[in-house]
Amino acid sequence: MMNSNQIKLLLLALVFSCSPKSTVKTVDQEPDINSPLVTIGNEEIFAEEFLYMLSKNRNFNSDDEKLSAEEFDENFRLFVNYKLKVKEAENLGLDKTDEFYQEYEVFKEDLTQPFLIKNSLQEGELMKAYSRMKEVIKASHILLQFPPNASQADTISVLRMAQKLKADAEKGADFNELAFEHSDDPSAKDNKGSLGYFTALQMVSTFEDAAFGLEVGQISDPVLTNFGYHIIRLEDRKPNPGEIRVSHILVRTQGNDPVTEERALRKVGEIYTELQKPESIWEEICQLYSEDPGTKNSGGTLPWIGLGAVLPEFERVAFSLSEEGEISPPVKTPYGYHIIRLEEKKPLESYEEMEQMIKSRILRDSRSSLIQSQVVAIQKSRYGFEENEKLSTNLEEIFSQNQRKDLPDILLEKNLTDSVLFWIQDHPKTVGDLLEFMDSDKPVVRSNPQNYFANWYEKFIEVNLYEAEIQDLAANNDEYRLLIQEYRDGILLFSLMNDQVWQKAIEDSLGQVNFYKENLDQYQWKNRIQAIVITMGKEESISSVRRFLSDKKYMPNLADRLENTFLLDNPLAFTLTDGIFEVESHPVLNRADLNKAFQEIKIDNKTNFVVVGEKLGPGPKKFEETRGKVIQDYQEYLDKKLISSLKDNYIIQVNEEEKQKIFDVTVNK
Repeated sequence: MMNSNQIKLLLLALVFSCSPKSTVKTVDQEPDINSPLVTIGNEEIFAEEFLYMLSKNRNFNSDDEKLSAEEFDENFRLFVNYKLKVKEAENLGLDKTDEFYQEYEVFKEDLTQPFLIKNSLQEGELMKAYSRMKEVIKASHILLQFPPNASQADTISVLRMAQKLKADAEKGADFNELAFEHSDDPSAKDNKGSLGYFTALQMVSTFEDAAFGLEVGQISDPVLTNFGYHIIRLEDRKPNPGEIRVSHILVRTQGNDPVTEERALRKVGEIYTELQKPESIWEEICQLYSEDPGTKNSGGTLPWIGLGAVLPEFERVAFSLSEEGEISPPVKTPYGYHIIRLEEKKPLESYEEMEQMIKSRILRDSRSSLIQSQVVAIQKSRYGFEENEKLSTNLEEIFSQNQRKDLPDILLEKNLTDSVLFWIQDHPKTVGDLLEFMDSDKPVVRSNPQNYFANWYEKFIEVNLYEAEIQDLAANNDEYRLLIQEYRDGILLFSLMNDQVWQKAIEDSLGQVNFYKENLDQYQWKNRIQAIVITMGKEESISSVRRFLSDKKYMPNLADRLENTFLLDNPLAFTLTDGIFEVESHPVLNRADLNKAFQEIKIDNKTNFVVVGEKLGPGPKKFEETRGKVIQDYQEYLDKKLISSLKDNYIIQVNEEEKQKIFDVTVNK
């Protein structure tokens, strides 16, 4: 079953091949849209809308994609009928209902997203991330953290220390030894600052940007993140090998105990020797000896991994395996000793396959805030944002010193309610507007109770800039405006058709019967015959079925006897249909000799047996036998009746000159 939204989308597709992702192809000549193409009642409809509909997935610059004159006339007729129905829906007030508003807002929000500044910035960030994913880089770093409650002097001191360490490394000091000695990263005592290989979206964005911007051997300037200042040295970069799936057998060790270490090393060595024997079975040995309880009973299989996703020691050996089924010598990690087997390899997936994953990860990390900051900056520039900074500073102080419930009275007393906070495209937004915004249910703002003004104020600016962008799109972006209009009209069209055609035809049982009686000549059987048709599936069963049927005549229980005799033990021996069939349209019976009670017919190398019963001549179908077709035809009748009545109720004027202009552009003459 399709839901109502899916049906509406299908309706739009049927009317004018509408699709939210369709591209409107440009044409060399655009018709003059100053004069209306069609006027229905008092509503003017311009040529650009009809051309937009026609241009879905067509390029009229190519003669091969142009319409014939007949296709053009048919499309124009459909377009006028379409707009007539929309006009009627509006006159009936269907665009004023809560149901319409909710449906329209959902469609509008979805359709708006691709046109927004945010979407283009987000798309650029996605493409940048995927481009970086084509590489893996290896880096080391030194982290210098700030002391608790750091002062500005503390921050400067940490920065200078970072700059000194960079200078020391560039003068020849061993970077990894510097990391061991100075880094505040706890792991540096073990890895001397080495981060191993990683790719995009595995580090915080500022760290990633700095690391990917380095040449091999180059050391970065201090990079500030939430963790502190980092100095990064790029050690290697190479193409991303994609992902691998491996299995492992684990023998655990216990800290620095030399006795258990020796015992584990001896055990893993014996397991490795056992695996070299031709008769060894990996899964059995894994189940017997692996000490990883999560994988030992499933052959030691691990999830797909990429570079930078697991321990460097494990990763290095796993990615060195080249042939599926290849087994590594034992490798030591903090968990113990592993023997690794390569199961599968796959290259980096395409951008289309990874797009949703990349988007999800970007929207969860700091890049999301960065994108939003860029959006606001572009919107402020584009839509003439001017701020009353003195007033906003004054408000911040008032908000911090008073409880929220008291603010309206305090601001009114200070004569600030009507004061303008900022302008967007010369439209003022006042302190009163901000208070109203804060009291509405619409915004969701998480703020510090002690200083919540900044959060609410930023959200207020953000919402108003977004609304300005939407208004700008509607006024100046023809593709956006026409797309929104198309879906708005489509929802209204669906509502009207559902009320007056589709659902009405389904529920009007008396109307169905009357329509059936008035058009009985359309619901007639042709020559029919009672028959059993058997299509053989197994060649070895043909002779036994043939013998069984050779002396039989059609009887009501013959089909059951056939099934009980053959299909209980061999359910794929044949398929069987039993009933009354129109001879002309039946693929087997239209080749049969209806004067023979039993016959064998070969079609496309398939053996068919036919047992013929009573012949039935032409005659009317019973209403129950054809109700589905009656409803379909009744709907079509109601649709035509609706269009006819609308043409009687509305004056339709066609501007033939404008119509000819579109004809000249779109028709292959």
